[in-house]
Amino acid sequence: MSDKMKEKLQTINILNKEKENLGMVSLHQTRELLMDAGAILLDVRPPAKVKGENAQEAGIKNAYYTPYTEFFNYLDILPKEHTVPIVVACLKGWFANRVMGYLEMMGYENVYVLDESIENLIEVHKAHTS
Repeated sequence: MSDKMKEKLQTINILNKEKENLGMVSLHQTRELLMDAGAILLDVRPPAKVKGENAQEAGIKNAYYTPYTEFFNYLDILPKEHTVPIVVACLKGWFANRVMGYLEMMGYENVYVLDESIENLIEVHKAHTS
């Protein structure tokens, strides 16, 4: 492994240690990040795992459906500023954690993972907007 890669991983590790709960955020924290901090939400569930609407279709502010299996086709929607908060979500966190790692390797500093199913976030969003 190159020294540059080791340095990058070390920096990412330090940034994550500074985050509460190592960057895992609750529904409430996610809503605060979206509503108050201008975060974007990436729903990264593969198409086969989406039952009903994805987060973008559900009308969640700043939400984008970027399936894990096609994530690299959606890089152009990512914020140009690497300090904009990004919340990544799926059903159990597996795909979201992978995408979090990709984003951090790309230089994004404020990446978080929803610590529960995105279906719960969509349900809460619908309850608050109806």
